[in-house]
Amino acid sequence: MNRIAGRAWITILFVLILLGGFIFFLFEYATSAGEWVVFSGSPHVYNAGNINCGTVIDSEGYVLLDMEGERDYSSDKFLRMSTVHWLGDRYGYVDAPALSSYAEQIAGFDMLNGVYNYGDQAGVVKLTLRASVQKAALTALGGRKGTVAVYNYKTGELLCSVSTPAFDPDNPPDITNDPDGIYEGMYLNRFTQSVYTPGSIFKIVTLAAALESVPDIETQKFTCSGSYQFGVDRITCEAVHGEQDIKTAFSNSCNCAFAQIALQLGKETLQKYVAQFGITQPVVFDGITTAGGSYDINDAHDVNVAWSAIGQYNDQVNPAAFLSFVGAIANGGEGNAMYFVDEISVGGSLTYEAQTKGNTRIMSSATAEKVAEYMSHNVSVRYGAENFPGLTVCAKTGTAEVGGEKKSNAMFAGFVQDDAYPYAFIVCMEDTGYGKNCIPVISAVLEACKKGVNGALN
Repeated sequence: MNRIAGRAWITILFVLILLGGFIFFLFEYATSAGEWVVFSGSPHVYNAGNINCGTVIDSEGYVLLDMEGERDYSSDKFLRMSTVHWLGDRYGYVDAPALSSYAEQIAGFDMLNGVYNYGDQAGVVKLTLRASVQKAALTALGGRKGTVAVYNYKTGELLCSVSTPAFDPDNPPDITNDPDGIYEGMYLNRFTQSVYTPGSIFKIVTLAAALESVPDIETQKFTCSGSYQFGVDRITCEAVHGEQDIKTAFSNSCNCAFAQIALQLGKETLQKYVAQFGITQPVVFDGITTAGGSYDINDAHDVNVAWSAIGQYNDQVNPAAFLSFVGAIANGGEGNAMYFVDEISVGGSLTYEAQTKGNTRIMSSATAEKVAEYMSHNVSVRYGAENFPGLTVCAKTGTAEVGGEKKSNAMFAGFVQDDAYPYAFIVCMEDTGYGKNCIPVISAVLEACKKGVNGALN
């Protein structure tokens, strides 16, 4: 009898172990099945590190990439080149994290049916990018290294983002034999992964901080004699601007005036607003985490604090983060989170749909309105409104010194103040000289954006 009871208890123990294992399996399946199916080595979804199911289209339905098998890109060489940093290449040298992040939705996986459309009909990924604008941006950059990007500050849609040097994934160059460095950094998405010395576009940050924290800043006068002394050190300006108010100093991009403003603000206030505006924080969207910037003046002497407020010293900004900042100004001080993947459908049914996500307010609406006014004034008196026909543009140039014998990097950031074209933009061109050299580039890109909207309306 004791022997039978002992065997019964052993049987019960085995049953409990099996039941526990089954419950554990169900829990793991419920919480991790999607990850099992779409991990990077899955033969059902990936081939040589690339997703091998689904189709990618632009915002107007133009096919950019068929990911089945060997990956068929667009028949348009310039479109292939302008989108390679978002779609990836055949060999995995260029990562496409946005597509990988939505592998489950692209493959059409659910808990009951598994990858139910694999081998039959995989997903269609609709991006926010516009093919015509991508090509216009690539052409306008003209082979210069850098990046240009435009996004809708009302919705967060990324309309355009081109990084150069780019290459044709159907005909990649031999980068081992590149003595002139033409293709140096060609695998890098400069919009998301790079950081730049901002130069005078950073004066937008200093201006907003001053308007928020110095009550009489608009009535003050600042004198520029071409340089401003800090003991044996000095800040230099390219011209003698004489006496000016802050609005005029901003349009003159006067280093001497902004050095004096930096002294009033001080280290703590400058660092507070850099943090509040999110200038150095990585931007996270669609599985992408951008590079973070830096602004460290804790141990800086006054002259270097002044240089930092002008966008030099050790300042570093990521283009996507700075684009989000100027977009928030355009949107009354409150930004909308950027996104790149608009929707995914499988068999006509949506498996993913992007939602506009508001960020926290970074500045008061009054400050945002005043900064926009000053940036609009820049275009009127300095850059030429005629360069942006049919658009109300607010902007700031930057000429970022990078040291050594290199030319300065040209920078340009701003936005359009029109309900029909709510676009914020940034241009970064390396080793190109003055910031005004960016104007023809963004002019062509904004014109392409405008034509896209007008064509859709007609």
